[in-house]
Amino acid sequence: MTVLLWVLAACLVLLGLAGTILPALPGAPLVFAGLLLAAWIDGFQKVGIFPLVILGLLTVLTLVVDVVATALGAKKVGASRSAIVGSAIGTVVGLFFGIPGLLLGPFVGALLGEYSARKNWEQAGKAGLGTWLGIVLGTAVKLSVLFFMLGLFALAYVF
Repeated sequence: MTVLLWVLAACLVLLGLAGTILPALPGAPLVFAGLLLAAWIDGFQKVGIFPLVILGLLTVLTLVVDVVATALGAKKVGASRSAIVGSAIGTVVGLFFGIPGLLLGPFVGALLGEYSARKNWEQAGKAGLGTWLGIVLGTAVKLSVLFFMLGLFALAYVF
């Protein structure tokens, strides 16, 4: 039974890492759930409350980064709310087109959303690029935080 729990914990972490890139999965919460399960498996003997609180705070940080990075990218280029909504829709639609869809969907969605709001292709292009860059940079920061969480868990588990 313990082996199955460890496999489940590892699967949650891997799904969470994938979810950081795939918007349909809640990345950081899945990683945290996997790490929490791993700590629970040995009765919190190796990873106690303090590291888990830190991991929980880092999980919340990734959720904040997700929203702030996209908003800052959009705001930097003066994107409208329609561009941000379009980017979110483009991300979801992009899921059906694999990696190219994941890369281009948010840009195209923001571009079309901005154009529908302002009828200006130049501004729409800037909004698409700014929103897309915010998402990409936010994803990079979230992945960094998640790998830091894994390292912190490993240190707490070993020491």
